[in-house]
Amino acid sequence: MSTAPRSSSASPPRKKAPAATKPRGRNRGLTPAEIAEIFRRFQAADPEPKGELEHSNPYTLLVAVVLSAQATDAGVNKATRALFQKADTPEKMIALGEDTVRDHIRTIGLFRAKAKNVILLSEKLIREFGSEVPEDRDALETLPGVGRKTANVVMNVAFGAPTMAVDTHVLRVSNRIGLSDGKTPLKVEEDLLAKIPQEYGVFAHHWLILHGRYVCKARKPECPRCLIRDLCRYPDKTPG
Repeated sequence: MSTAPRSSSASPPRKKAPAATKPRGRNRGLTPAEIAEIFRRFQAADPEPKGELEHSNPYTLLVAVVLSAQATDAGVNKATRALFQKADTPEKMIALGEDTVRDHIRTIGLFRAKAKNVILLSEKLIREFGSEVPEDRDALETLPGVGRKTANVVMNVAFGAPTMAVDTHVLRVSNRIGLSDGKTPLKVEEDLLAKIPQEYGVFAHHWLILHGRYVCKARKPECPRCLIRDLCRYPDKTPG
């Protein structure tokens, strides 16, 4: 039986799909051993890092953190030194009044709304918490002007809880060095809490904030003097 000849209109052979490109270095997560080494180095360089907001008790810390939204710590400290000399308790703050609080913090962004929140949260502390700052995140987040990040800072700094306050510095540094690929503060917080060894939990967010503020800067990171340069996954390191 004869075989029919192939049609001249047969389809040309299909082209091979291009091979998938390898992800850039920043997409490769760090190993548990590398993460532990990063925080071992941070601890060796600065065993007990502290936040830069000036305060004298949990209440003044709470107020300072509320005021620090969209403002620098240095700017907040400049405004609160005189304020906290006059009012370091909810009762004293209410006695000052919203107008006087507003005058003290006028140099801080959103000062009108923040002055109102300081008075409202002070009233709520007196009314519902016996003038004491609560240690519980859910309770803290019921206070005017207090969100998750503020609550995490207060729990960590005032009460020693191993929370992870994710600001722009922590989010940027975590993405760059390979600790997280999260694009939201909550996702980065979840990644960090899951990956960072517990023994570094209390100070971890301080190390990351300070690293982002003074070394791993947004526009031009100072990679040549970075103590974790060899472990960092960031592909665009500045030469040095």
